[in-house]
Amino acid sequence: MLREYRPPKVVHPSLESLKPAPKSLFNSLFHRKQPRNGSAQIPEYLPKGLYMYGDVGSGKTMLMDLFYDTLPPNITSKTRIHFHNFMQDVHKRLHQMKMEHGNDFDAIPFVAADIAETASVLCFDEFQCTDVADAMILRRLLESLMSHGVVLVTTSNRHPDDLYKNGIQRASFIPCINLLKTRLRVLNLDSTTDYRKIPRPPSGVYHHPLDKAATTHADKWFRFFGDFITDPPHSAYHTVWGRDVIVPLASGKAAKYTFDELIGRATGAADYIELMRSYEAFIVTDIPGMTIRQRDWARRFITFIDAVYESHAKIVLTTAVPLSQLFMSRDEIDDTLDAVSRTTAHPNNNSSNASNASSPTPPPPTNTASASADHSVAQAAHSHTDVDDTMRLMMDDLGMSTAMLKRSSLFSGDEEAFAFARALSRLTEMGSQEWVERGMGLEKKGGRSEMEGWQRVRSRWREDSL
Repeated sequence: MLREYRPPKVVHPSLESLKPAPKSLFNSLFHRKQPRNGSAQIPEYLPKGLYMYGDVGSGKTMLMDLFYDTLPPNITSKTRIHFHNFMQDVHKRLHQMKMEHGNDFDAIPFVAADIAETASVLCFDEFQCTDVADAMILRRLLESLMSHGVVLVTTSNRHPDDLYKNGIQRASFIPCINLLKTRLRVLNLDSTTDYRKIPRPPSGVYHHPLDKAATTHADKWFRFFGDFITDPPHSAYHTVWGRDVIVPLASGKAAKYTFDELIGRATGAADYIELMRSYEAFIVTDIPGMTIRQRDWARRFITFIDAVYESHAKIVLTTAVPLSQLFMSRDEIDDTLDAVSRTTAHPNNNSSNASNASSPTPPPPTNTASASADHSVAQAAHSHTDVDDTMRLMMDDLGMSTAMLKRSSLFSGDEEAFAFARALSRLTEMGSQEWVERGMGLEKKGGRSEMEGWQRVRSRWREDSL
């Protein structure tokens, strides 16, 4: 349908129509409130968008990138952007408009028109809603974009019905879910295979433990990715929203940090995105194993990994533990396993104690072995029905049982569990020889044309992340 699609000309609402109605004694007495102009009317001829969801490594991003790169020539304006970056930009624009026109100014239609002028097809990667500020504006924002003829294509880790689950004021978000299901074709890409984890020749960019060889490992890769001859290692500074982001060591297109310098400080997604615009390779050293006590570190580090992956940059790590134990200590795994083992070994222990306390008379004899076996089978069957595939991927990585993961308290919610699984999956792919050699112009990969192609991908990401 996009081959014949001719997006309409974008018409900005007037500033006057978005200002609040002037207050008057008459209005206040009779409670008359002037309705806001510019309510979004979605044209009937707007082609349906696409909402692809599925587990980590199921090919969602690859399919969206393929779609983006093969759009017909009549689509002259298009944008492909990570959803987190998109919402960050939207909030920045809304803030600027309200600073200029007052807090009561309805900035969403105007910002939507601005975005529509630059993209008649808008591709989001990793659509999710975890923030109440996003939840409260998303429906009107997406509706306004569609009213200007913007076709939406997005990937997500979950079905629209599961977006913003258990969020504050979720009832107000339901209209957005209905909009997505009505105006986008929902496609399930769930797969039992994580294609990022298909065995590839390792590149050797990850090293553990933190021994003497770890320092040599980091220095070797920094020299490899950097440009020590024309740009010797030095500190650098970048400005993000009026404050400095420090790079302790930079050389050419490579940046080197210790974990404490990068993650131990109060850094966030905006800082990492700015770094991705300036550098193509990151060496991060002295990464500890993170337990439940360091969840803030883990969340920041996962956000950094996502930024590296989305920008197609390279990453080198030296860690205290294997990657599979990076966000969960061996002790935590063992403690949880022990607790599950005790529960499984004595499934009726608590109920038996309660029964004995209330009555000294033992219960009638039954075939306890058979009953216990039936109970265990039923319990196991039940546990496998309500644990999603994302959880199973993590269990495969960590050697965990279903029951163990269900009883653990290491994750605060489904979003955090998914982010954890996605980070492990992406680290696996970024540790491959194929990922590291991409864009280097090696003869076996296609020489200069391959390098130029990779640079175009990086350049497109920089434009989309502005």
